[in-house]
Amino acid sequence: MPEFIAILEDNDERLIQMRACLSELLPQLSQIYFDDASAMIAWLAEHLSQVVLISLDHDLPIDPDHGTGRQVVDYLATQPPVCPVMVHTSNEFFAPGMMCVLTDAGWPAVRVYPHSDHDWVQRGWAEQIGRLVASGWIRR
Repeated sequence: MPEFIAILEDNDERLIQMRACLSELLPQLSQIYFDDASAMIAWLAEHLSQVVLISLDHDLPIDPDHGTGRQVVDYLATQPPVCPVMVHTSNEFFAPGMMCVLTDAGWPAVRVYPHSDHDWVQRGWAEQIGRLVASGWIRR
C-alpha cells in the first residue's frame, strides 16, 4: 500500500520547489497535489490512512472558487489524527485559526512562514520535514 504526502497549493513556483525537496528528502513516498479544497477532502476521505504528511496553504483561486485550506482543516478536525500537518500560508489572518483547530482536534501541527519569494520552501519547509523525520513522525 503506497504512502502519500498530500499538499494543498496553487502556486506553480512553490510546487516546483516542493516537488524537488520531496524527491530529495523522501523519494520513497508518493506525492499528491491539489489546488482545490473540495477535491483534496474527497481524496482524503478515501486515503487518509495512507497519508504520512499533509501540507496546507490557505488562499486558493477564487474564480472559480477552489475553497480554502481552512475547509481541509475543518474536515481533518472530524477525523482521528494520523499524521503531522504543516500550515504553510502567508495569510496571517487565517493561519492561527487553522493551527488552533488542528491542535484542538489532536493533530500534530506545525507552522511554516513563507518569505523571500520561494526560498522558504528549500529552507523552512524542507527543514520542518527534516525535523518531522528526525522526530519519527515521518518514516524514511
